[in-house]
Amino acid sequence: MEGDPTLQLRVFDLNCWAIRYLSKRRQERVRLIGDMLRQEGFDLVLLQEVWSERDYSDLKAKLGGCYPFSHYFRSGVIGSGLCVFSRFPILDTLLYQYSLNGYPYMLQHGDWFCGKSVGLVVIKISGIVFNVYVTHLHAEYCREKDAYLPHRLVQAWELAQFIRHTSKAADVVLLGGDLNMHPEDVGIRLLRGWTGLRDAFAEATRFEGCEDGCTLIPNNCFTVKTELLPFPLGIRIDYILYKAVSSFTVKCKELKTTTGTAPGMDIPFSDHEAVMATLHIQRQGQAADSNLGTAEPMLADVVTEARTEVGVGLRAAQRQRYSTGRMAVLALLLLLLQAAAALGTLAGLAAGQPFPKLSFSLLAFFAIGILLLATGLHLFHTIEVKMLQGTEEQLRMALRALQEHP
Repeated sequence: MEGDPTLQLRVFDLNCWAIRYLSKRRQERVRLIGDMLRQEGFDLVLLQEVWSERDYSDLKAKLGGCYPFSHYFRSGVIGSGLCVFSRFPILDTLLYQYSLNGYPYMLQHGDWFCGKSVGLVVIKISGIVFNVYVTHLHAEYCREKDAYLPHRLVQAWELAQFIRHTSKAADVVLLGGDLNMHPEDVGIRLLRGWTGLRDAFAEATRFEGCEDGCTLIPNNCFTVKTELLPFPLGIRIDYILYKAVSSFTVKCKELKTTTGTAPGMDIPFSDHEAVMATLHIQRQGQAADSNLGTAEPMLADVVTEARTEVGVGLRAAQRQRYSTGRMAVLALLLLLLQAAAALGTLAGLAAGQPFPKLSFSLLAFFAIGILLLATGLHLFHTIEVKMLQGTEEQLRMALRALQEHP
């Protein structure tokens, strides 16, 4: 109702870079993060890359009095790494795992094993229903030759669709996470345009932190400097996005980022800088406009661009499927030739010819290994093709709807 006092919500988002046993000074950084969260007393804490449930349990024990409510999202082989800490009761949760998550054979990257996902928690504060989403999209690794762009676009589209279809009963929508996309990238424009989410950095009345809001900066001792050579100031890939769905307004009064080392320490909390937003939520007389395209007037062009990139990925996946299928067929033919040769050799044993058991066994094991590997990869790329085809078709329908009803 009009005249209601403004609700202030302080939100904290951080990619913790907490890969168990591998990341540098992990336990020390987990302790520093816990100490800082206790001291600052945020209302909501959204974390990514908390791969170890032990780390989550340690944080939960440390923060128990300040954040009595929390949830850890489990998915993939090593876990989604997503968790939420809240000062307010969590009413419901939901996890959606993206259909494409990179490649299982790219062991040095490992995104596939995480089961990249988006987690949703529903909370109610002073009668206002909040849908709070936390996510971590596939990393870029190489901007010049971004082999994962189609997968990340599929994830951005599924994230937008997930938010759109699950937030209809909410009053306010919040999204925080490491989106692994620059603000001008097509995936961000697609996500914001399709959902109407607003960028806290762009909307903030007051900002304090790294220049341009960058969250991956060169002077962070954990950052891989070669990845930032084209970007002397760093890049902004961690976001807090928001939107009022019903008769409320949301304004970002203040946005901050950390700027390097933790206070009094020689190390930062993570290889990413944290993002901290102070949001003011107030009821208004009329319902807020929640139509598509409120944040992106040229949404049809964005959808077309995204569809083109997904099409490029689809053709690459089809080539991979063909190559692995051909490899499997060749391995099968090799096995058949071996079987025929073995039968011929066995038939000639009566003539006193020796049977080369070792050679045949090694060749058979080699052919079987190639056959299993190629078959597995063929099945994987077949699934990849189907997922890309499905997303391309959804984008085509979305584009048609936008063109028919601008």
